[in-house]
Amino acid sequence: MAPQIRIAQDDAADEVLSEDPFALLVGMLLDQQYPMEHAFRGPWKIRSRFGTLDPAAIAEAEPEAFADLCSTPPAIHRYGRSMAGRVQQLAAVVRDEYGGDARRIWTGASDAQDLLARLRALPGFGDQKARIFAALVGKQLDVRPAGWQEAIGPYAEDGSYRSVADVVDADSLQKVREFKQAAKAQAKAAAKAAGS
Repeated sequence: MAPQIRIAQDDAADEVLSEDPFALLVGMLLDQQYPMEHAFRGPWKIRSRFGTLDPAAIAEAEPEAFADLCSTPPAIHRYGRSMAGRVQQLAAVVRDEYGGDARRIWTGASDAQDLLARLRALPGFGDQKARIFAALVGKQLDVRPAGWQEAIGPYAEDGSYRSVADVVDADSLQKVREFKQAAKAQAKAAAKAAGS
């Protein structure tokens, strides 16, 4: 049985994340400047409206029509139209480089550094997002290539509530949210102190 992902805090959306590796990747892509549980509901919204999450079908969709579908309320993201383009770019990479199977990004990695390099090469994935997603597949899908803990750093810590990788229920979602708010306040205070 596939691991049960509970990031979206919505049964239908979480089922899509649990069953479809590309959905999980799209959720991570959308997780910026937007509440994480809403970002991870995006793949379910796309599948409900578009009929599939097949990377080839998404990559080949007419861009304006796909952007309309993604920005129709409730949109997949605060910036639904621009994120629709990113989703199509991501779909094209999965289609062209991984034979349409997003799972191959992490199951085919030779070690943790290779996994991070594969993730960083994806549209919309910077270094931090790559580490968080590598932590997510490690913690929730038990994909931990050689050197995983060292390469991922603090996001790999057991019992931490730093990122979406640690969200397994409503309680952990709240703890991650509190951690992020505290980190943001700390950064703001540091910036203010440096400027005075």
